[in-house]
Amino acid sequence: MDSSIRSLVSAIAVGIGLLKMKKWAWILALFGVGLTVVQGIVGIFGGGPFAFMCGSLGLIIPVAILQIVNNLELPVSFTKSYPVYAGATDAMVQWWYGHNAVAFFLTTPILGIMYYYLPKAAERPVYSYRLSIVHFWTLVFIYIWAGPHHLHYTALPAWASTLGMLFSVMLWMPSWGGMLNGLLTLRGAWDRLRTDPVVKFWAVSVTFYGMSTFEGPMMSIRSVNGLAHFTNWVIGHVHSGALGWVGMMSFGTLYWLLPRLWNRELAHPKMATQHFWLATIGIVLYAASMWVTGIMEGLMWREYDAQGFLVNSFADTVSAKFPMYVVRGLGGVMFLTGALISAALAMKLPGPGTVYLGQSLRFRAPVKIGGVAVGIVESIELDPVSFEALRSEERRVGKECRSRWSPYH
Repeated sequence: MDSSIRSLVSAIAVGIGLLKMKKWAWILALFGVGLTVVQGIVGIFGGGPFAFMCGSLGLIIPVAILQIVNNLELPVSFTKSYPVYAGATDAMVQWWYGHNAVAFFLTTPILGIMYYYLPKAAERPVYSYRLSIVHFWTLVFIYIWAGPHHLHYTALPAWASTLGMLFSVMLWMPSWGGMLNGLLTLRGAWDRLRTDPVVKFWAVSVTFYGMSTFEGPMMSIRSVNGLAHFTNWVIGHVHSGALGWVGMMSFGTLYWLLPRLWNRELAHPKMATQHFWLATIGIVLYAASMWVTGIMEGLMWREYDAQGFLVNSFADTVSAKFPMYVVRGLGGVMFLTGALISAALAMKLPGPGTVYLGQSLRFRAPVKIGGVAVGIVESIELDPVSFEALRSEERRVGKECRSRWSPYH
């Protein structure tokens, strides 16, 4: 509800021209405020050391700093202000913000999920706790310097973009250390890859993390960037990370958490496997088509004839890209179909009778053994099978229920 209200307010503000900050930055700032508050609570009060480290130190603090520094403005009246940056400095700050928003919003929190839930699903300890600590802190300290690689061949000084390129290349090492740590955590559990959709999602997710974090440093190299910049290769790279890494990890976590949250199995477990194949094939088609399109675009844009004129017009490149756009659309539809399947499965839970399978109680005051507690239960729907099972245990179900139990049972 909170994000929905922010989205509505942001859309209205854009429509009527009330934006007084950098374009779209006000929307992100609204999300950033809510995100900082919610993730702060989660990071501080729950989730274990890995979730706290990645959620708090790797998300809350960096994202808050990014939001504040990028959106600094000088007020000239109650309703008007100007950014404190201009020109090349503004571009550098903007890409410092943009690249690290991806790093600390789509990378470190998902790593927290991986290090916390992957061992639980695999029923194996993290392969190397030392490597996970090195992975996290190296990622945090190197990532923050990588933004200028987006500004090769611009007015930004060459030393600044080269610095961003060098730190981007160095990012490959800790990123692949984390990927290998995740895959090696699954050692001894690979047999479940054939039957467990959760393990399938997470294995593919970690693999895409490795692919994306190799591709990113490679694209930051000046010569490669000259070919890839402004092409669909960048779109393929972004979506392989956002959908392949973040999306697949999120779906796997959803399928692991929901049955345990409600103490019920998925209504149709095979549909989760169908979702996996739809999502995997979909993102492969999407990303691969954009990789091919991007390289083709870059080569066509830099093709000259003997007189030094461009051989291909912009319309020529658009026409050549059309088949790959069809493949991209097919992949996107497949991935979206899988997401709809996950939504349908999630809506099937908790299902009738769930409340009787397991409950956790917390008392606001001390309760002694043999004490009496009174609870009010409103029966929305009764399953005849569950009702008969309850009657066999000599319990009564109605609008009000009085029970006696030991708090330590």
